[in-house]
Amino acid sequence: MFKKLWTRLGFLPRKRVSVVIPVLNEEKTIGQVVRLAKKDKTVGEVIVVDDNSVDQTVAEAEKSGAAVIKSSVLGKGYSMGEGLDLAKFEVVVFLDGDIGNYETDIVRRLSEPVIRDWCDFAKGTFRREAGRVTELVAKPLLSILFPDLSGYSQPLSGMIAAKKEFLKGLKFENDYGVDIGILIDVHNRGARIMEVDLGRIDNKSKPWQALGKMSREVSKAILKRAEIKKILSLDELETINVIRDEMEDSINDSIQKLNKMILFDMDDTLLLERFINKAADAFGFRAKLEEIRANNSEPFVVTKLIAALLKDVKLEEIFEIADGLQIVPDAAEVIKILKSRGYVVGLITDSYDLIADFIRNKVGADFALANQLEVKNRTVTGEVRIPSYFIRGEKSPCSHAVCKVNALVYLSEKHGLTTADMIAVGDSVNDLCMVKAAGIGVAFCSKNGLLNVIADKVISTRSFRDLLDLTA
Repeated sequence: MFKKLWTRLGFLPRKRVSVVIPVLNEEKTIGQVVRLAKKDKTVGEVIVVDDNSVDQTVAEAEKSGAAVIKSSVLGKGYSMGEGLDLAKFEVVVFLDGDIGNYETDIVRRLSEPVIRDWCDFAKGTFRREAGRVTELVAKPLLSILFPDLSGYSQPLSGMIAAKKEFLKGLKFENDYGVDIGILIDVHNRGARIMEVDLGRIDNKSKPWQALGKMSREVSKAILKRAEIKKILSLDELETINVIRDEMEDSINDSIQKLNKMILFDMDDTLLLERFINKAADAFGFRAKLEEIRANNSEPFVVTKLIAALLKDVKLEEIFEIADGLQIVPDAAEVIKILKSRGYVVGLITDSYDLIADFIRNKVGADFALANQLEVKNRTVTGEVRIPSYFIRGEKSPCSHAVCKVNALVYLSEKHGLTTADMIAVGDSVNDLCMVKAAGIGVAFCSKNGLLNVIADKVISTRSFRDLLDLTA
């Protein structure tokens, strides 16, 4: 009775809300977001679900008073599901952890309509121009397949509030389709949905290389739900293909305007050492590693055999080694300057994606291409997948079955660049073809005589500052 009276008088009852914040490498903003959430009188708990951050995100969240859990499986969807399972209160608010300018009453704006029973699900919208995936993919697909949802201005927004009962049992997509998937699913459950104005938010734009992936995953989430509802016709499928083509054209147009790319090898180039050597010493398989190197010359075989040596290593142990790897001292500074000059910066490595992404985050690069190490239940299985962009194709400039130069061809074809628009930096025999094919090839502290001969530029000191002269 008292809760109803408080509501009629304009008050909101205390401690009715669980705030869940999925995070990955948000050390600069997560503390502020947690403190903001905890100030709201309706909030009973703040749960931060960490997706294996490599910076100080966990420490900042704990220092600010959040309960922090490590996600058992990588991906935002799993993190959201784990946070939902732990939530103690009847209303759950999800916030993004990477936004530093939330309005001070953000939690109340989202949760009040649900607490007062004006709706079952509140979707945050904010005063900012919608992104390309929203305008070119999400909204057109919704207008065709789920017209009742086509009026929402920010259908991909991750700021939501809901009655916990409406979210329980939903299968969250574990990629960029998670937010649109939730919106469609609660709509299909008959939830009363309200769009809530959250003021102005400066949300981080997705880097260009993520837009194609985001487009595919958002459209997949929508189409999957349309297929379940059996509402797809042939005419609609034809229209959907046109929508996808327009999105791809938009991405390529943006990339062609950049027209400059610089690609770094990782081991013994960006790094002063090699990850697998450090891992071999830490886990006691150095002799087996050297035996594999001595007895096998085929890169595909070597990659598979070395990955098997990591079987049963825990993810936490992998990241502990990665965190101790020494990086060329001025790498991050030089990369920041290169990006300010309009360069897209990438890593191309025959090491593993977990390590490459870790180092990419540390130095501020835009993307990383690497072999994909299989992890299940936070443990390395010993299996590795060599992505197709490393495999020889019709346009490969060399005869190697697996080679980094094929990644250059992949990038040029996918994004409308030429290899002449690229700078490649490497140190070893594995970088020969890449350095030779690039518009400017750089041998960095290399002990390989041939690489030093074919390179356009030889850098013999552990500094990338000479690259600034090449890109001025």
